[in-house]
Amino acid sequence: MRLTLVRIWLPAAIALAGVLLVVLGGDVARGAGVVLIGSALLVVLANVLMRLGLQSEREREEEQRRRDEGRWD
Repeated sequence: MRLTLVRIWLPAAIALAGVLLVVLGGDVARGAGVVLIGSALLVVLANVLMRLGLQSEREREEEQRRRDEGRWD
């Protein structure tokens, strides 16, 4: 549940706040909205990179286990 909160809802909330500032705000608020949208994209990117890193680690562990068992497929 907590990971879903960080992976999906946190960037969505940040992006929504950014869009609202861009649509409803003045010049300074629009600039802040663009920054918030960029921040939401960075949160998504960080989550994707973390998931790829963890997946790669699991694949390395599986490969090492197969080598230890004498399987080289």
